[in-house]
Amino acid sequence: MVRKTGLLVGLSVLAFVAGFAAAQTQTGREPVVLPNNPLPLHRHEHPRVIIALRGGSMKILEESGKSETHEWRTGKAYWLDANAAGARHQDINVGDAPIEVMVVELQREN
Repeated sequence: MVRKTGLLVGLSVLAFVAGFAAAQTQTGREPVVLPNNPLPLHRHEHPRVIIALRGGSMKILEESGKSETHEWRTGKAYWLDANAAGARHQDINVGDAPIEVMVVELQREN
């Protein structure tokens, strides 16, 4: 039973690694967002995970004028859906200190 369990655990880890490899990161963002210094308009074709390495208040302003503000806490991860077709946005740090994030954008295997 131990040998069979070890094989199953090994196969599970291998399947996880293969799945993770299919979901590669893809981003064009700068890792640090300075206060009141908007990033250029851009879009995300795929859902993404934001990992706040140094948190803060980030306003996401859509080209249409709609906006929402996210409070990202240091060390926490946040899920953001893909942008709607044709929609672009810019990120604006509305706090008084730099925000540093890691963006992991997921994509499906072709």
